[in-house]
Amino acid sequence: MIDRLSRWFVRLFAPAAVMALLVCSFILWTQIRPDASAVPDARPVQFRAAPSFDLSNAVIPANEIHAGGPPKDGIPALTDPRMIAAQEAAYLQPGDRVIGVVRGRDARAYPLRILNYHEIVNDRLDGVPIAVTYCPLCDSAAVFDRRTEAGVQEFGVSGLLYNSNVLMYDRGRRPESLWSQMKAAGVSGPGASQSLRALPFELTTWQDWQTRYPRTTVLSDRTGHARDYRSNPYQGYFASPRLMFPARPSSDRLPPKSLVLGVWSDGQARAYPLDAFGPQSEILDQQLGDERFRLAYDGRHRSLRVAQADDELQWMYSFWFAWYAFRPHTEVYTGK
Repeated sequence: MIDRLSRWFVRLFAPAAVMALLVCSFILWTQIRPDASAVPDARPVQFRAAPSFDLSNAVIPANEIHAGGPPKDGIPALTDPRMIAAQEAAYLQPGDRVIGVVRGRDARAYPLRILNYHEIVNDRLDGVPIAVTYCPLCDSAAVFDRRTEAGVQEFGVSGLLYNSNVLMYDRGRRPESLWSQMKAAGVSGPGASQSLRALPFELTTWQDWQTRYPRTTVLSDRTGHARDYRSNPYQGYFASPRLMFPARPSSDRLPPKSLVLGVWSDGQARAYPLDAFGPQSEILDQQLGDERFRLAYDGRHRSLRVAQADDELQWMYSFWFAWYAFRPHTEVYTGK
Protein backbone atom coordinates (compact mmCIF):
# COMPACT_ATOMS: atom_id res chain seq x y z
CA MET A 1 0.00 0.00 0.00
CA ILE A 2 2.80 2.40 0.92
CA ASP A 3 4.64 1.57 -2.32
CA ARG A 4 1.52 2.31 -4.37
CA LEU A 5 1.04 5.62 -2.59
CA SER A 6 4.70 6.54 -3.20
CA ARG A 7 4.44 5.80 -6.93
CA TRP A 8 1.20 7.78 -7.12
CA PHE A 9 2.86 10.74 -5.34
CA VAL A 10 5.85 10.72 -7.73
CA ARG A 11 3.62 10.56 -10.83
CA LEU A 12 1.49 13.41 -9.55
CA PHE A 13 4.11 15.85 -8.28
CA ALA A 14 7.34 15.09 -10.12
CA PRO A 15 6.41 16.99 -13.33
CA ALA A 16 5.45 20.06 -11.31
CA ALA A 17 8.68 19.89 -9.34
CA VAL A 18 10.75 19.68 -12.52
CA MET A 19 8.90 22.63 -14.03
CA ALA A 20 9.41 24.70 -10.88
CA LEU A 21 13.11 23.91 -10.94
CA LEU A 22 13.40 25.00 -14.57
CA VAL A 23 11.57 28.25 -13.90
CA CYS A 24 13.80 29.05 -10.90
CA SER A 25 16.92 28.28 -12.90
CA PHE A 26 15.79 30.55 -15.72
CA ILE A 27 15.14 33.42 -13.32
CA LEU A 28 18.57 33.10 -11.76
CA TRP A 29 20.23 32.78 -15.17
CA THR A 30 18.61 35.95 -16.51
CA GLN A 31 19.19 37.97 -13.36
CA ILE A 32 22.79 37.41 -12.29
CA ARG A 33 25.19 34.85 -10.84
CA PRO A 34 23.66 32.92 -7.91
CA ASP A 35 24.01 34.42 -4.45
CA ALA A 36 27.23 33.02 -3.04
CA SER A 37 25.58 32.37 0.32
CA ALA A 38 23.20 29.97 -1.41
CA VAL A 39 26.01 28.02 -3.07
CA PRO A 40 28.88 28.02 -0.57
CA ASP A 41 30.45 24.94 -2.12
CA ALA A 42 30.28 26.14 -5.71
CA ARG A 43 33.05 24.79 -7.90
CA PRO A 44 34.31 26.52 -11.03
CA VAL A 45 33.40 25.11 -14.41
CA GLN A 46 36.42 24.98 -16.67
CA PHE A 47 35.98 26.97 -19.85
CA ARG A 48 36.81 25.43 -23.19
CA ALA A 49 37.76 27.74 -26.03
CA ALA A 50 34.85 28.71 -28.28
CA PRO A 51 35.14 30.21 -31.77
CA SER A 52 34.16 33.66 -30.50
CA PHE A 53 37.12 33.74 -28.11
CA ASP A 54 40.38 32.67 -29.70
CA LEU A 55 42.79 31.72 -26.92
CA SER A 56 45.65 30.69 -29.20
CA ASN A 57 47.71 33.72 -28.17
CA ALA A 58 46.41 34.05 -24.60
CA VAL A 59 48.88 35.64 -22.19
CA ILE A 60 47.21 33.96 -19.20
CA PRO A 61 46.83 30.17 -18.72
CA ALA A 62 43.80 29.12 -20.74
CA ASN A 63 43.06 26.28 -18.32
CA GLU A 64 42.64 28.84 -15.52
CA ILE A 65 39.85 30.67 -17.33
CA HIS A 66 36.54 29.64 -15.77
CA ALA A 67 32.89 30.05 -16.67
CA GLY A 68 31.24 32.27 -14.09
CA GLY A 69 27.68 31.02 -14.66
CA PRO A 70 25.84 33.46 -16.95
CA PRO A 71 26.86 33.22 -20.62
CA LYS A 72 28.40 35.93 -22.76
CA ASP A 73 26.32 39.09 -22.22
CA GLY A 74 24.21 37.19 -19.67
CA ILE A 75 25.25 40.07 -17.41
CA PRO A 76 24.36 42.98 -19.71
CA ALA A 77 26.84 45.85 -19.82
CA LEU A 78 25.28 49.29 -20.20
CA THR A 79 26.17 51.63 -23.04
CA ASP A 80 25.35 55.36 -22.97
CA PRO A 81 22.75 54.85 -20.21
CA ARG A 82 20.37 57.48 -18.90
CA MET A 83 21.79 59.91 -16.33
CA ILE A 84 19.80 61.99 -13.87
CA ALA A 85 20.44 64.87 -11.48
CA ALA A 86 21.37 64.04 -7.89
CA GLN A 87 18.01 65.21 -6.49
CA GLU A 88 16.20 62.78 -8.79
CA ALA A 89 18.06 59.72 -7.47
CA ALA A 90 15.42 58.70 -4.94
CA TYR A 91 16.50 55.07 -5.20
CA LEU A 92 19.83 55.81 -3.47
CA GLN A 93 20.54 55.75 0.27
CA PRO A 94 23.20 58.01 1.88
CA GLY A 95 25.49 55.07 2.69
CA ASP A 96 25.31 53.44 -0.75
CA ARG A 97 28.73 53.03 -2.32
CA VAL A 98 29.35 54.75 -5.63
CA ILE A 99 32.17 55.03 -8.12
CA GLY A 100 32.74 58.75 -8.62
CA VAL A 101 34.45 60.24 -11.66
CA VAL A 102 35.34 63.87 -12.36
CA ARG A 103 36.56 65.11 -15.74
CA GLY A 104 36.73 68.82 -16.45
CA ARG A 105 33.63 70.36 -14.95
CA ASP A 106 31.65 67.12 -15.11
CA ALA A 107 31.12 64.92 -12.05
CA ARG A 108 29.24 61.62 -12.27
CA ALA A 109 28.37 58.80 -9.87
CA TYR A 110 27.87 55.13 -10.72
CA PRO A 111 26.19 53.26 -7.83
CA LEU A 112 27.38 49.75 -7.04
CA ARG A 113 23.80 48.66 -6.45
CA ILE A 114 23.39 48.95 -10.25
CA LEU A 115 26.87 47.78 -11.19
CA ASN A 116 26.24 44.58 -9.21
CA TYR A 117 23.94 43.60 -12.07
CA HIS A 118 25.79 45.08 -15.05
CA GLU A 119 29.51 45.26 -14.12
CA ILE A 120 30.43 47.58 -17.02
CA VAL A 121 29.14 50.99 -18.07
CA ASN A 122 30.34 52.32 -21.43
CA ASP A 123 29.94 56.07 -21.12
CA ARG A 124 31.39 59.42 -22.16
CA LEU A 125 32.39 62.14 -19.73
CA ASP A 126 33.71 65.52 -20.83
CA GLY A 127 33.97 64.04 -24.33
CA VAL A 128 36.19 61.11 -23.25
CA PRO A 129 34.94 57.53 -23.82
CA ILE A 130 35.26 55.69 -20.52
CA ALA A 131 34.46 52.23 -19.15
CA VAL A 132 33.33 52.15 -15.52
CA THR A 133 33.91 48.58 -14.34
CA TYR A 134 33.06 46.61 -11.20
CA CYS A 135 33.53 42.92 -10.38
CA PRO A 136 31.46 41.93 -7.31
CA LEU A 137 33.46 38.74 -6.76
CA CYS A 138 36.61 40.84 -6.17
CA ASP A 139 34.88 44.05 -5.01
CA SER A 140 37.14 45.54 -7.65
CA ALA A 141 36.43 48.93 -9.18
CA ALA A 142 38.36 50.57 -12.02
CA VAL A 143 37.68 53.22 -14.66
CA PHE A 144 39.39 52.92 -18.03
CA ASP A 145 39.89 55.09 -21.09
CA ARG A 146 38.18 53.20 -23.93
CA ARG A 147 40.60 54.62 -26.46
CA THR A 148 43.09 51.84 -27.24
CA GLU A 149 45.72 51.06 -29.87
CA ALA A 150 42.95 49.45 -31.93
CA GLY A 151 40.52 52.36 -31.59
CA VAL A 152 37.65 53.16 -29.23
CA GLN A 153 36.26 49.99 -27.64
CA GLU A 154 32.84 49.10 -26.31
CA PHE A 155 33.18 46.47 -23.62
CA GLY A 156 30.83 43.64 -22.71
CA VAL A 157 30.85 40.96 -20.01
CA SER A 158 32.24 37.72 -21.43
CA GLY A 159 30.85 35.46 -18.71
CA LEU A 160 34.40 34.26 -18.03
CA LEU A 161 36.68 34.75 -15.05
CA TYR A 162 40.40 34.65 -14.42
CA ASN A 163 41.56 34.65 -10.80
CA SER A 164 37.91 35.15 -9.84
CA ASN A 165 37.95 38.44 -11.75
CA VAL A 166 35.74 39.51 -14.65
CA LEU A 167 37.05 39.14 -18.19
CA MET A 168 35.62 41.80 -20.45
CA TYR A 169 35.47 41.54 -24.23
CA ASP A 170 35.49 44.13 -26.99
CA ARG A 171 32.34 44.29 -29.06
CA GLY A 172 32.18 45.01 -32.75
CA ARG A 173 35.35 43.43 -34.12
CA ARG A 174 36.39 39.93 -35.13
CA PRO A 175 38.04 38.10 -33.60
CA GLU A 176 37.06 39.48 -30.22
CA SER A 177 39.65 40.01 -27.51
CA LEU A 178 39.36 39.27 -23.82
CA TRP A 179 40.48 41.97 -21.39
CA SER A 180 41.25 41.59 -17.69
CA GLN A 181 39.94 44.26 -15.34
CA MET A 182 42.58 43.63 -12.66
CA LYS A 183 45.47 43.37 -15.14
CA ALA A 184 44.18 46.50 -16.92
CA ALA A 185 45.20 44.84 -20.18
CA GLY A 186 44.10 42.57 -22.99
CA VAL A 187 44.77 38.87 -22.43
CA SER A 188 43.78 37.22 -25.73
CA GLY A 189 42.97 37.98 -29.35
CA PRO A 190 44.19 41.07 -31.20
CA GLY A 191 44.19 43.03 -27.93
CA ALA A 192 46.52 40.62 -26.11
CA SER A 193 49.11 42.49 -24.01
CA GLN A 194 47.67 45.90 -24.89
CA SER A 195 47.34 48.08 -21.80
CA LEU A 196 44.22 49.89 -20.69
CA ARG A 197 44.78 53.33 -19.23
CA ALA A 198 43.21 53.57 -15.76
CA LEU A 199 41.61 56.96 -15.16
CA PRO A 200 41.27 58.88 -11.88
CA PHE A 201 38.19 58.01 -9.80
CA GLU A 202 37.18 57.20 -6.25
CA LEU A 203 35.01 54.76 -4.34
CA THR A 204 32.97 56.43 -1.61
CA THR A 205 29.45 56.84 -0.27
CA TRP A 206 26.65 58.59 -2.10
CA GLN A 207 26.31 61.07 0.76
CA ASP A 208 30.00 61.98 0.64
CA TRP A 209 30.05 62.30 -3.15
CA GLN A 210 26.87 64.36 -3.33
CA THR A 211 28.08 66.68 -0.57
CA ARG A 212 31.34 67.44 -2.39
CA TYR A 213 29.77 67.49 -5.86
CA PRO A 214 26.17 68.76 -5.45
CA ARG A 215 25.77 69.25 -9.20
CA THR A 216 26.77 65.69 -9.98
CA THR A 217 24.82 63.52 -12.34
CA VAL A 218 24.18 59.89 -11.45
CA LEU A 219 23.32 56.69 -13.28
CA SER A 220 19.54 56.23 -13.43
CA ASP A 221 17.96 53.03 -12.17
CA ARG A 222 15.79 53.05 -15.30
CA THR A 223 18.28 51.00 -17.30
CA GLY A 224 15.86 49.18 -19.57
CA HIS A 225 16.57 45.91 -17.73
CA ALA A 226 14.28 44.15 -15.26
CA ARG A 227 16.51 44.05 -12.19
CA ASP A 228 15.78 44.58 -8.51
CA TYR A 229 18.44 47.18 -7.72
CA ARG A 230 17.21 47.35 -4.12
CA SER A 231 18.70 43.92 -3.37
CA ASN A 232 22.33 42.83 -3.19
CA PRO A 233 22.78 39.25 -4.44
CA TYR A 234 26.36 39.21 -3.12
CA GLN A 235 25.54 40.00 0.50
CA GLY A 236 26.23 36.44 1.68
CA TYR A 237 29.43 36.26 -0.33
CA PHE A 238 30.77 39.45 1.24
CA ALA A 239 29.99 38.13 4.72
CA SER A 240 31.95 34.92 4.14
CA PRO A 241 35.76 34.59 3.96
CA ARG A 242 35.41 31.94 1.27
CA LEU A 243 35.86 32.45 -2.47
CA MET A 244 33.65 31.01 -5.18
CA PHE A 245 36.49 30.72 -7.70
CA PRO A 246 40.23 30.14 -7.33
CA ALA A 247 42.80 32.93 -7.33
CA ARG A 248 46.55 32.27 -7.37
CA PRO A 249 48.96 33.08 -5.87
CA SER A 250 47.50 33.80 -2.45
CA SER A 251 48.76 35.56 0.64
CA ASP A 252 47.64 35.50 4.28
CA ARG A 253 49.25 38.83 5.05
CA LEU A 254 45.76 40.35 5.10
CA PRO A 255 42.30 38.74 5.30
CA PRO A 256 41.30 37.73 1.73
CA LYS A 257 38.40 40.15 1.56
CA SER A 258 40.09 43.19 3.09
CA LEU A 259 39.41 46.17 0.83
CA VAL A 260 42.53 47.88 -0.47
CA LEU A 261 43.29 50.85 -2.64
CA GLY A 262 45.99 49.60 -5.00
CA VAL A 263 48.30 51.99 -6.83
CA TRP A 264 50.87 51.16 -9.48
CA SER A 265 53.38 52.76 -11.82
CA ASP A 266 56.32 51.53 -13.89
CA GLY A 267 56.27 47.98 -12.53
CA GLN A 268 55.88 48.98 -8.87
CA ALA A 269 52.72 48.49 -6.81
CA ARG A 270 51.47 49.25 -3.32
CA ALA A 271 48.29 48.33 -1.45
CA TYR A 272 46.64 50.61 1.12
CA PRO A 273 44.25 48.56 3.30
CA LEU A 274 41.35 50.54 4.68
CA ASP A 275 41.87 48.67 7.94
CA ALA A 276 45.24 50.46 8.30
CA PHE A 277 43.33 53.67 9.05
CA GLY A 278 41.53 54.62 12.25
CA PRO A 279 38.40 56.66 12.94
CA GLN A 280 40.10 59.99 12.29
CA SER A 281 40.36 61.58 8.84
CA GLU A 282 43.87 62.21 7.61
CA ILE A 283 45.99 63.30 4.65
CA LEU A 284 49.04 61.31 3.53
CA ASP A 285 51.74 62.48 1.13
CA GLN A 286 53.20 59.41 -0.58
CA GLN A 287 55.63 58.40 -3.29
CA LEU A 288 55.90 55.28 -5.43
CA GLY A 289 59.04 55.24 -7.53
CA ASP A 290 59.16 58.65 -9.18
CA GLU A 291 55.43 59.30 -8.77
CA ARG A 292 54.21 61.53 -5.96
CA PHE A 293 50.62 61.52 -4.77
CA ARG A 294 48.38 62.57 -1.91
CA LEU A 295 45.85 60.30 -0.21
CA ALA A 296 42.79 61.58 1.67
CA TYR A 297 41.12 59.29 4.18
CA ASP A 298 37.63 60.16 5.43
CA GLY A 299 36.98 58.48 8.77
CA ARG A 300 33.27 59.32 8.77
CA HIS A 301 32.55 57.65 5.45
CA ARG A 302 35.43 55.19 5.74
CA SER A 303 36.67 56.03 2.28
CA LEU A 304 40.16 56.47 0.89
CA ARG A 305 40.89 58.40 -2.28
CA VAL A 306 43.78 59.72 -4.33
CA ALA A 307 43.35 63.47 -3.98
CA GLN A 308 46.34 64.46 -6.15
CA ALA A 309 48.77 62.44 -8.23
CA ASP A 310 51.46 62.67 -10.88
CA ASP A 311 50.27 61.68 -14.34
CA GLU A 312 51.77 58.18 -14.47
CA LEU A 313 50.20 56.90 -11.26
CA GLN A 314 47.22 54.58 -11.75
CA TRP A 315 44.91 52.95 -9.21
CA MET A 316 41.93 50.75 -8.51
CA TYR A 317 40.12 49.26 -5.51
CA SER A 318 39.73 45.54 -4.78
CA PHE A 319 39.73 42.80 -2.21
CA TRP A 320 43.23 41.92 -1.05
CA PHE A 321 43.13 38.40 -2.52
CA ALA A 322 42.55 39.77 -6.03
CA TRP A 323 45.13 42.54 -5.79
CA TYR A 324 47.77 40.07 -4.61
CA ALA A 325 46.90 37.41 -7.20
CA PHE A 326 47.57 39.91 -9.99
CA ARG A 327 50.42 41.84 -8.34
CA PRO A 328 52.22 39.52 -5.89
CA HIS A 329 55.24 41.83 -5.87
CA THR A 330 53.14 44.53 -4.16
CA GLU A 331 54.20 46.51 -1.14
CA VAL A 332 51.68 46.90 1.69
CA TYR A 333 51.14 50.13 3.62
CA THR A 334 50.99 49.36 7.34
CA GLY A 335 50.27 52.82 8.75
CA LYS A 336 52.43 55.29 10.59
